Amino acid sequence: MNNKLKNPVWHSLKETHKNFAIQYDEVHFYDPNICPFGAFTNTEKTKDAINEYAKLTDKFFLVSENEIPIYDTSKIILHKKIDGVQMVLQNLQEIDITEEIIPLTENHIDEIYNLVWLVMPGYYKKRTFDMGKYFGIFKNNQLVSITGQRMQTNDFIEISAVVTHPEYTKRGYAKQLTQYVTKDILKDKKHPILHTDKGNPAIKLYEKLGYEIIRDMNWWYFHKK
Repeated sequence: MNNKLKNPVWHSLKETHKNFAIQYDEVHFYDPNICPFGAFTNTEKTKDAINEYAKLTDKFFLVSENEIPIYDTSKIILHKKIDGVQMVLQNLQEIDITEEIIPLTENHIDEIYNLVWLVMPGYYKKRTFDMGKYFGIFKNNQLVSITGQRMQTNDFIEISAVVTHPEYTKRGYAKQLTQYVTKDILKDKKHPILHTDKGNPAIKLYEKLGYEIIRDMNWWYFHKK
């Protein structure tokens, strides 16, 4: 599993999410309607692949532990490099689940999309919902907190879209949802992982649940000129 964790997008597209893959030699991307992420095994191949994928979508990411993708500066702009970390569950720490947590369905896709874009705009697509299960907490018939699943292989499932409406933060919703989804992944006999930005205050929350940082994971955010 450790080798797969070094290149999680690549291995997700080779295994559980292979039906979402768009392949350019040694560079693979998700269908941009699902998720604008890609990965590679050879930096020499990224330049042409990026140019081709940019014909399908204006903005997208390449994800890498430490390799630096090559790109065509006449056609592509590197908007920014996001310094991230990968966290893996080591020892699950039990907490009380006091809220009613609801499995989310196709009927909730617009609500999920709107909440994610309110809190973390920029990457989530409506069909990102197809990548895995989503769960939520409702208050007064409003979806106020969610957590879902994203990248997946035969060995691991990534927890993602951990978001809470700004008017409902500091109530423990994200913590409860993260543990709930963690346990759901363990039921599937897979290992829970997650990714976040370096310095994100949420890292302390994940550590309290038993996750540990194991490596850097960088997100190269490109724009088509």
